[in-house]
Amino acid sequence: MATLSVREALCTAIREEMQNDSDVLIMGEEVAEYDGAYKVTKGLLKEFGENRVVDTPITEHGFAGLAVGAAFAGLKPIVEFMTFNFSMQAIDQIVNSAAKTNYMSGGQLGCPIVFRGPNGAAARVTAQHSQCFAAWYSHIPGLKVIAPYFASDCRGLLKAAIRDPNPVIFLENEIAYGHEHEVSDSELSNKDYLLEIGKAAVIREGKDVTITAFSLKLMDALNAADLLSSEGIEAEVIDLRTLRPLDTQTVINSIQKTNRLVSVEEGWPFAGIGAELSAVVMEQGFDYLDAPVIRVTGKDIPLPYAANLEKKALPQVEDIVEAVHQVCFRKK
Repeated sequence: MATLSVREALCTAIREEMQNDSDVLIMGEEVAEYDGAYKVTKGLLKEFGENRVVDTPITEHGFAGLAVGAAFAGLKPIVEFMTFNFSMQAIDQIVNSAAKTNYMSGGQLGCPIVFRGPNGAAARVTAQHSQCFAAWYSHIPGLKVIAPYFASDCRGLLKAAIRDPNPVIFLENEIAYGHEHEVSDSELSNKDYLLEIGKAAVIREGKDVTITAFSLKLMDALNAADLLSSEGIEAEVIDLRTLRPLDTQTVINSIQKTNRLVSVEEGWPFAGIGAELSAVVMEQGFDYLDAPVIRVTGKDIPLPYAANLEKKALPQVEDIVEAVHQVCFRKK
């Protein structure tokens, strides 16, 4: 077994796909000379040159539009946003050009492009730099949305996203970049290691309650499951990994066994991923439920700057434990 950080896994995926296909390029602010704001693109400029690793001006609308046009012309661009909060400057290009053109052209014009970068809160970067865009982009027909946590999943799903003929939103997390995970030697040596987009993974099996999470919140879900196990509650933890298309069947299969669901996400509650899961479970799995679905989300406010308030505004391990107590009818 080898140990690989999320940052290294993402860089490896990009490097391998650029080696594999000369049509793949990456552009964004500071991705070249500076090796990326988070060092995800470290060494790529030296290996592939400035025609394929492109530093851009601070104009997300401009370079996202440039990349979409390149994709229409047959290239396979990867666009790095320094943070997905800045993708709002480019949202017209992402939604109206990248996501819709295949349909509007009757399938004649594809857009093989990946928009990637850190999503959600980091640490004390205030409301304008801390939004989770998972639900925003999952709402859009024509986009695929991926939000993995483990290094292995980041590598396999990013490679799959780069090879996909459709526009893909690839949501990372700034805090998770330095997290290290074990990866098998055989997997690491396989340059065609791909994971199927649209498949969730059961990370921990249990019989009493299902907990779904994605990205950094998966870590909190697993920590909560450890605490619950000491109380005699065995939680099944599902890493959604892909948010659109959403692997609803894995969730339904799980609640057939556990009869309870707690959804965990960092974003706001209204029209969030948990709201979609609640609706899907009500429509497809209502008869399996012994308790209402409970959503653990960020508070419905712009994220505060003060550290103590920021912690209260974001979902914590104890919030997940409390939600499980509720669906399992356990008293405090």
